[in-house]
Amino acid sequence: MEKNLKKSKEKYSSSFFDQIEKIGNKLPNSVFIFISLAVIVVIASEIVHRMGVTVSYFDAKKSENVVVSAISLMNREGFVYMITSMVKNFTSFAPLGVALVAMIGVGVAEYSGLIDAFLKKMVLSVPNKYITATIVFVGIISNIAADSGYLVVIPLGGIIFLSLKRHPFAGIAAAFAGVSAGFSANLLIGPIDAQLSGITNEALKVAGIDRAISPTANWFFLAVSTILLTIIGTMVTEKIIEPRLGKYEKDTQNFEYSQLTELENKGLFWSGIAVVIFVIALAFMIFPKNAVLKTLDPKTSTYTLNTFLNNGIVPIIMMFFLIPGIIYGLITKSIKNTKDVVKGMNKSMETMSVFLVIVFFASQFISYFNHSKLGFIISVKGAIFLRNIGFTGLPLIVTFVLLCAFINLFMASASAKWAIMAPIFIPMMYNLNISPEMTQLAYRIGDSSTNIIMPLMSYFPLIVAYMNKYDEDTGVGNLISLMLPYSLFFLIGWTVMLVLWYLTGLPIGPDAFLHV
Repeated sequence: MEKNLKKSKEKYSSSFFDQIEKIGNKLPNSVFIFISLAVIVVIASEIVHRMGVTVSYFDAKKSENVVVSAISLMNREGFVYMITSMVKNFTSFAPLGVALVAMIGVGVAEYSGLIDAFLKKMVLSVPNKYITATIVFVGIISNIAADSGYLVVIPLGGIIFLSLKRHPFAGIAAAFAGVSAGFSANLLIGPIDAQLSGITNEALKVAGIDRAISPTANWFFLAVSTILLTIIGTMVTEKIIEPRLGKYEKDTQNFEYSQLTELENKGLFWSGIAVVIFVIALAFMIFPKNAVLKTLDPKTSTYTLNTFLNNGIVPIIMMFFLIPGIIYGLITKSIKNTKDVVKGMNKSMETMSVFLVIVFFASQFISYFNHSKLGFIISVKGAIFLRNIGFTGLPLIVTFVLLCAFINLFMASASAKWAIMAPIFIPMMYNLNISPEMTQLAYRIGDSSTNIIMPLMSYFPLIVAYMNKYDEDTGVGNLISLMLPYSLFFLIGWTVMLVLWYLTGLPIGPDAFLHV
C-alpha cells in the first residue's frame, strides 16, 4: 500500500510539473515575452492611474514619508518617457556591463583551453556523486562576492554537467538555485547583511524603539540554511529536474575522460601558480588596515571594503580568468601572440549576441514597471493587507514569509522592498513580541525563494542566454518551469526550518533572539 501511495504521489507531482512545462513550452520567444509584458505594464499603468490608486509609506532608507501614485505610460508624458529613455534603459541595465566585462576574461580562459583542462581534471578527481551538491553549495556562498555567482558559477554549472554527460540545463538550474534562491543563506556575513540590518535599525529608530541589531543578527540560522538548501537543491536536481530533462542528445564529444597531456598539466600548474600570486596580491590590497582597495566611509570615518565589494568584484573576476588564461595558452601554444588574446576576447563577445537582444527588451519592460510605480503599490497594499489580518505568533510569521515571496515577484531589489516593509512590520511584530531580528529573517526567506522565477530579476535574461548556448529555442517560460520546483521546495523547506527553529527558541544570531 505504501508503494502504491508513493507512486501515486510521484505521478501527481510529475503531472503537476508536466503541466507547468507545457505552459512554458507554449510561451513565445523570450524577446516577445518581454515585449508582451511591457505592453501589459503600459495598459495596467493607465488603468491603475485612472482608478486614482495612491499609497503612502515611510521609506526607512530615506527617512521620510513617501506618497506614491501610479504613473500612466499611455499619455503624452508616458510616450515621451518611453521614447527618450529607450537607449538609457539599455545602456544602464546593470547586468549588461557586468556580464560583458567579465566575459572578456572568461573568453580568453575558454579560448586558451584552460577551462576545459580544469574541468577535465576536476571530473577525473572529484567523485561524481558530490558534483551536484558542490555546485549548489558554491552557488550559495558565492553571493558574498556580489555578482560572481551569476557570471561564473552558473555557466560553469552547465559546462561541468555537460562534461559528465549530464544535461547542461540541470547544471545551470542547480547553480542558479544556489546563487539566487539561496541568496540570503551563507556561512559568512556579506554586504546584504549590513544593508538590511541598517534599514531595520532605521525602522526601529523611527518607531521610537530603543534598540538596534547588528549585521550578524541572522548569522546562525542562515549558516545552517546553507547546508539545508544544499541538500534540497541537490535532491531537486537529481530526483526531479534530471529525470524530467532526460538525456542531452546534442554533441558532447569535446568532453572525453582521457588523461591530460604533459603539456596540459604543465599549463594547469603554471596557471595555478599565477592564480596563487594574484590572490596573494589581492589579499595585500584588501586586508591591511589602510589597504589600497579600501575607501573612507563618511558615516563611520573608517576605511571599508563596501565600495570594492559593490563595484570592484567584476574587474577582479575578469583578471582572475584573463591572467591564468594567457599563461595557460602561452605554455600549451594555444596562444602564440597578442592577436590570439584579442581573438579569444572577440569570440566571447560573439556568444553574447543573444543576451544583448534579450536585454534590450527586458530593460524596457523593467524600466516601464519601475517608472509606473506599480511595484511600490503592490508592495505597500500587500503589507497593509497582512497587517489588517490580525494574525499573531507562528501564523503571522509564516504568512509574512509567503507575502514576501509573492511581493518579490513584482519588485526585485531586496533592500528597496525592505525599506518599504520594515517601517510597517518591524514595530507591528515588535508589539506582538516578535523580535526585529526574527522579522528580518522571515523577510529574507520569502524574498530569496522566488528570485529564480521572477522575470523582473535583472539577471534573468543572462540565464536564458546561458541556456541558449545549448538549445537556441529555450526561453523565459522554459526557465521558469525549470526553476519552479527549486522555488517551491526551497520555500517549503526553509519555512519548515524557521518554524522548527521558532519552536526550539534557539538564537538566530549572536545575541539575536526570537522574541522581544
